[in-house]
This record gives sequence, structure tokens and C-alpha cells, in this order.
Amino acid sequence: MTTESKKNNFAGELLEWVDSIVVSAIVVVLLFTFVFKIVGIKGESMTNTLMEGDKVMVYSYNYTPEVGDIVVISRNASNIFEDESGEHERIIKRVIATEGQTVNISDSGLVSVDGVEIADNYVREYAKTFKKDVQFPHVVKDGCVFVLGDNRGNSLDSRSSGIGDVDIRYILGKAICRISPFSEFKLL
Repeated sequence: MTTESKKNNFAGELLEWVDSIVVSAIVVVLLFTFVFKIVGIKGESMTNTLMEGDKVMVYSYNYTPEVGDIVVISRNASNIFEDESGEHERIIKRVIATEGQTVNISDSGLVSVDGVEIADNYVREYAKTFKKDVQFPHVVKDGCVFVLGDNRGNSLDSRSSGIGDVDIRYILGKAICRISPFSEFKLL
């Protein structure tokens, strides 16, 4: 093999590597722009399921919320989609009910949906007393979901009119796994 053909062979291989790297980078950028997001957890409302400082991967492409899903919500202070004023903050909660379902929370903190007590073994503790100004039983509005934190004693969620029923247009997606800290990696 001549020196010239070795140079051409090396240049061809280098071009293939550069091409592969560029295509891979584009695919990763597109995936993390339109399909997945990485979100950090703030607060204690999802303790013990998720801890403050954890990072989760969120699936967002063509997602429709379902009961039991852990969702990341970006909402404004008024919780009215058409209101673009105010700061949009991310919160993470669990979907308890979807539009048209009736939620009831007993004085002992047990939650039922459409008359059936939910099996919520993920709850850190039931909140026997909590600040609520939403009246129960409560029917979830059309186009909305009812969400609660897993740490019911320390969660601002749909029990309060400050959050209330969450318009599904605010849902960024479903948290599918905890990715950080890596030693605590788990599917959600």
C-alpha cells in the first residue's frame, strides 16, 4: 500500500467517524428537545419516592396523563392556561384522577376515586390535617387532572386552590426514571 493510498484510507475513516459523531449529536439533541427532558426535584412533596436534588428523566412526546403517573408540571401562578403573566414553575406530583372523575379525601386522609379507595402504598404518611380549600367530594374539570404529592403531610397540591385541578396543557410529561444520584437509579 502506498503512502498516498494510506492517507486516502485514513481520511476516509476520519470522515466516517466525524459523520457518525455529527449524526449522533443531532439525534441526541432532537431526542432531548422533543421526546425526553431532564428535570431536577425541588422540595419534599414526593418524599420517599423522590428526594430533593434527585434528577428524573421525563417522557414528553405525545403523552396523555394517566392515573398513577408521576408528572412534571409547568404552570403559572393563576393556573389558567391563557394567562401568560407570572412565573412558570415546575412541580412534580402524582396523578390521582383525570377529567370527570370524583375525588374524595376522608378526615383520616384516605383518598377514593369514583367511590373506590386507591391503593397508594407509595404514600409516606397520610395527612390527617392539611390545608385544603377545595371541597370534597370534588369532580375533576374537563381537560384537567387532580394531583397529590406522595408526602401528603408536606405537599401543596390539588387539595389547595393555589394548585387545584391542573390543566393538562401544563404537563411537560411523565417521569419515567430517577437518573441521579446514579446509585439510586430506578424506574418510576
